[in-house]
Amino acid sequence: MYSHNEEELIALGQAIGCKLRAGDVLVLTGDLGAGKTTLTKGIAQGLEIKQMIKSPTYTIVREYEGRLPLYHLDVYRIGDDPDSIDLDDFLYGDGVTVIEWGELLDASLLDDFLRIIIEKVEDGRKLTLEPQGKRSQALVEEIGHGAG
Repeated sequence: MYSHNEEELIALGQAIGCKLRAGDVLVLTGDLGAGKTTLTKGIAQGLEIKQMIKSPTYTIVREYEGRLPLYHLDVYRIGDDPDSIDLDDFLYGDGVTVIEWGELLDASLLDDFLRIIIEKVEDGRKLTLEPQGKRSQALVEEIGHGAG
């Protein structure tokens, strides 16, 4: 998947958000400024969330209400202390969890999740979807069918 600009990145996020179900977990990976929060804005639109999406960098987690609740986490600041937040409150519950910098977490903390790698390529962004489990594999297939 490729986006040439911010609007296209939001549209890709919206297409993903439309396919999400309760309990889905997305791990967004990418350099600072790659577009993790921008993609999350689109995901929120796909979840019919009307509130403005802000980076959770300083709050660690932000919650939004829409078709499904969205739990938007940024775990960059918790680093080696994942116990500083009770991830079980947000994972595999009644909403969708988007984790920025999730690659910093011990992989054993997560069960079935979709890793989305966002890379700056020339003027745009390349998105690579890496499913980690049956549900995330099915989600990738649904997203693929919707992208055509």
